[in-house]
Amino acid sequence: MRTTDLNPLYRSIVGFDRLANLMDSATKAESQGYPPYNIQHIGEDEYLIELAVAGFGEADLDVQVQNNQLTITGRITRDEDSDTRRFLHRGIAERAFERRFHLADHVKVSGAELKNGMLSVQLLREIPEEAKPRSIAIKNGEGQSSTLIEGKKTEAA
Repeated sequence: MRTTDLNPLYRSIVGFDRLANLMDSATKAESQGYPPYNIQHIGEDEYLIELAVAGFGEADLDVQVQNNQLTITGRITRDEDSDTRRFLHRGIAERAFERRFHLADHVKVSGAELKNGMLSVQLLREIPEEAKPRSIAIKNGEGQSSTLIEGKKTEAA
C-alpha cells in the first residue's frame, strides 16, 4: 500500500494545523484491531461506544477527552504472581492498547462504565442555543411581518 507524505502541506498552510493533522491521520490505516468495539446510536442525540476489554480492571483503563478526541488507554499492571505463572495456552490478550475516536462538534462524554469485561462510554450531543436553527420573520414593505419561514404567525400589536 502506498502512503502519502503530507509534510509539504504543513509548510504551505498557516493556522490550519488541525486540518492537516486530521487529513494526515485519515490517510493512515489503523494497524491494530484490538480491542474490538461497537458504536451504537441509542437516541436522537445519544451514542454509545463499547469496547471488549476482558482482563482489564477499572484501575487499568483511562478515558480522556481533549480537542474533540476521545482516547481510551489500557495498561495492565503486572504483579509478582504473573511472573511465576506457567501457561499451557495463553489466548487472552493482556497487551496495552490505545484507541482514539474523533468526536463531532458539541458531542460530550457523559459517562463510562465497566461491566462484565465491556467498557461502555456514553456520548451526548448538546447543541447550544445559538447554534440551533431559528425562525426568521420576513417583513413586507410596510414593516409588518407577512410570512414566517418556520413557526406560527403572531398577531401584530
